[in-house]
Amino acid sequence: MKFKLIYPKWAKLARQTEFHLPPHGPVVFAAALPDFVDIDFVDENLETINFDDPVDFVGISMMLTVQVKRGWEIADIYRKKGVKVIFGGIAAMLHAEETMEHADSVFLGEAESRMEQVLEDFRRDNLQSCYNFIDQRPDIGLVGPARRDLLNRKLYNYKGVQMVDLVHASRGCRFNCYPCAVSYLGGRDFRPRPIDRAIEEMAGIDNNRLFIVDNSLAQNTQWEMDLFREMIPLKKKWCSHPIEDKPEVLDMAARAGAWYVYQAVFDTSDLIRERIKRYHDHGIGVEGTILLGLDNHTEDSIRRLIDFLLEIELDLAEFTVLTPFPHTRAFADLERENRILTYDWDKYSADRVVYQPKHMSPEKLQELLDYAWNSFYADEPQKIKMVKLFQQVVRKEMEDGTFQSRDRNLAGQAFGRAARP
Repeated sequence: MKFKLIYPKWAKLARQTEFHLPPHGPVVFAAALPDFVDIDFVDENLETINFDDPVDFVGISMMLTVQVKRGWEIADIYRKKGVKVIFGGIAAMLHAEETMEHADSVFLGEAESRMEQVLEDFRRDNLQSCYNFIDQRPDIGLVGPARRDLLNRKLYNYKGVQMVDLVHASRGCRFNCYPCAVSYLGGRDFRPRPIDRAIEEMAGIDNNRLFIVDNSLAQNTQWEMDLFREMIPLKKKWCSHPIEDKPEVLDMAARAGAWYVYQAVFDTSDLIRERIKRYHDHGIGVEGTILLGLDNHTEDSIRRLIDFLLEIELDLAEFTVLTPFPHTRAFADLERENRILTYDWDKYSADRVVYQPKHMSPEKLQELLDYAWNSFYADEPQKIKMVKLFQQVVRKEMEDGTFQSRDRNLAGQAFGRAARP
């Protein structure tokens, strides 16, 4: 069976970095397909879909809401050719009802141990319109190594610089953050993979730099410590979402190769200030993820927040506006209050205001988003801050002998200056 797996393109944010991360969802899904399936993967952000290639079955994997309309267009083209299309992924789950209008089938949930039945139904011409496994999660031990062999590796280097490969060590999240859909998508139960399986996958990745994409590593202290301890011999360098703010955990993370973390910053509290300092004290960089437009945000408080970010010396910052994605508490609240201004999913890019803020006009919040980017990077451009963060990983790699010398010159070309450790 020839199965074409497609990751639809979307317009990158104006301020986003230029390089593309290798998509994780499609290659994790591909690992759940039986061996008899011949998979052809296309990342439309970097490759062109040849709609004339012969194919038996098409899968469209969508992670972001801004991918859904393009995903629907792709499906419509194939279905007009008589080719059946199945959708899956985070955005397919968030927009299931609309997606079913463009699909022969929609798969909701995690794919491990499920796809044999789906493919058997396809072969018998008995494909179901929806396979809903959202509340029937498979044994986490069934998660195997992602099919990274499907990726065109050359496309995910940035001007020759080795960036990161994505991997996950757990699913689910016991937190239920206001703008986040993870509690709907993956459940509120923290579900760690067997550590030996996660370590085996990391060890098998032909890349010294990883992005551990778990929703949060700060969910179970003993698990964190055990995971990091087992990671030390790998000598990988990695970034992740938050690490638990305990000295023993941060120390073990640093020994395991922690490079930097994505840390949400919602306020100007001493708690945040000290947390960032502790990361830095352990040699771990911090990219702040800054969400603007919460109901407690005023124009003055946002301006104070930007000043605070400069004081605490974040290594990088990424600014977005609150975006009410379906199946989040934010969506439920704003829809109930009739504050959502548009349901044009192409505008749900997190850099466009699609709702009525509580204390200002949508136009003012949009203006403040630009102000945030411009102010934070006024004295030192984003590329310079990026190369400094890159220097950190180079230093760590040189210390343990894993540094590839060719990266030094390539980094200078990629980021516009020499990356001297």
